[in-house]
Amino acid sequence: MDGIEDKGLETNRTLLNGVVLSQPVISHKSYGETFYSIYVGIDRKSGYCDIIQIIVSERLIWNLSLNISDNVKILGQIRTYNEETDGRNKLNVVVFAREFQVCNEDTKFEHENVINLEGFICKNPIGRVSPLGREICDIMLAVNRMYNKSDYIPCIAWGRNAGYASNLAIGTKISIMGRIQSREYRKRDAEGNITVKTAYEVSILKLEALI
Repeated sequence: MDGIEDKGLETNRTLLNGVVLSQPVISHKSYGETFYSIYVGIDRKSGYCDIIQIIVSERLIWNLSLNISDNVKILGQIRTYNEETDGRNKLNVVVFAREFQVCNEDTKFEHENVINLEGFICKNPIGRVSPLGREICDIMLAVNRMYNKSDYIPCIAWGRNAGYASNLAIGTKISIMGRIQSREYRKRDAEGNITVKTAYEVSILKLEALI
């Protein structure tokens, strides 16, 4: 996957090594090209598995024998879009594959999850403290892409990065490095019913304001 040249990857680059958890299912069609949805699991060192939705073109997988539990390498970008569910807008966060490779059993394979983003803070950062007393800051990052479009990517900073990010203004351009993660949470509706939902965000490991 070395040597790919794409200007968009300079500001929105995702590198994932993980295991296939689902067979490809048609996601949508665009300009005669079919795109598929595949879920990939990526283990953390803690043992937790992040389950990430991958959107991949038929052009990248038509000649692949893709099976559950296959190890795959993906180079791509984070994409976001709004979907209306039960009268409410939901922000979906996916990884759009630019390269997709199945690794054979003889290849040395380690799970990897690296995100590099460069964009603008588009909402006031929200600082808070976790139940365990750790400082946290939620950031919404607008990352530009081609055709005058932008992806609005939820990010979360911890510790010193959180304290630093809490003081950044809307419009500040920042560069971050981190990992995309999935997180389950429980939501109670007006009737008291509890539904388990999944949120996706980029957990920030490094953060820098750009002048």
